[in-house]
Amino acid sequence: MKKLGIVLSGLIACGLWGSIGQAQNYPSAPMRMVVPYAAGGGADTTARVLSRKMAEDLGQPIVVENRVGASGVIAATHVVKAAADGHTLLMMTAGEAVQPVLRRNLPYDLLTDLVPVSLVGISPFVLVVHPSVPAKTVDELIALARANPGKLNFGSSGIGTSPHLAGELFAMMSKTKLTHIPYKGGSQAATATVSGEIEISFPATTSAIPQVQAGKIRALAVTTSRRTRFMPALPTLDESGLRGFERSSWYALMAPAGISNNIVSRLNAAILKALNAPEVARVFEAQGIESVGNTPEQLSAFIRAEMKQNAAIVEAAGIKPE
Repeated sequence: MKKLGIVLSGLIACGLWGSIGQAQNYPSAPMRMVVPYAAGGGADTTARVLSRKMAEDLGQPIVVENRVGASGVIAATHVVKAAADGHTLLMMTAGEAVQPVLRRNLPYDLLTDLVPVSLVGISPFVLVVHPSVPAKTVDELIALARANPGKLNFGSSGIGTSPHLAGELFAMMSKTKLTHIPYKGGSQAATATVSGEIEISFPATTSAIPQVQAGKIRALAVTTSRRTRFMPALPTLDESGLRGFERSSWYALMAPAGISNNIVSRLNAAILKALNAPEVARVFEAQGIESVGNTPEQLSAFIRAEMKQNAAIVEAAGIKPE
């Protein structure tokens, strides 16, 4: 008993006993999952299906809260300022990993003010061209672009977005010069490709597949290092000669810094369990999302690698925020 008392005293003195007690009672109130974008989009849909399943496991409702604006900065700032008790979470997207590179005066540090919980899912982009473009393969597109520097246009959902960076990375790695045409959203860029207003774009698989099947656009490759099960016959850009090419839209769950490791572990377990649920799998299938689920350490390494690549692309392409 004396030894136990000494151990407990040590835990209390170090502040660990309170952390353990907090984790045992977690969650003690309804939770919030903050989404940086409007309802109905990929991040929102992912958050809603995941939060419903996680709530069953955690025993508390999880309210999805859309805080739109400044390319995710408003939502991230809100979560950074929230209590570090695991009751406020951020559904982070690939776009938020670009902002620290584009904006030097962010009100938070992405790597220190937010704690990784788990990568939730990845959605590959597809390199597509309008049927009027004579290129049938990536090699042929590169040859065409080299023969016509700056004359081929690629569209994206806006300056600094993931599809924009995918196009710039393609130009960098293929040693070609393409002209970027930013639109106000992915649907507008897709429409512009279908109409022939632009020659090239990098839509998500779900929006690309129907148009490819209808013959309105031609798919040349996917942007992830592995083929996607949604279009298994389509080669990757890596296979097509651009070794190491890796870009995607992705979703990850983050928490405010200061949260206890025990709560992070509890959240991580709830996410992994939710990702195995059939109802979550069905929604992800419809959205073209490949579920992942990994450790906080793996997610941390993933985000750092993304930010490093983002910085290299932004600098090389001279991208400036709008």
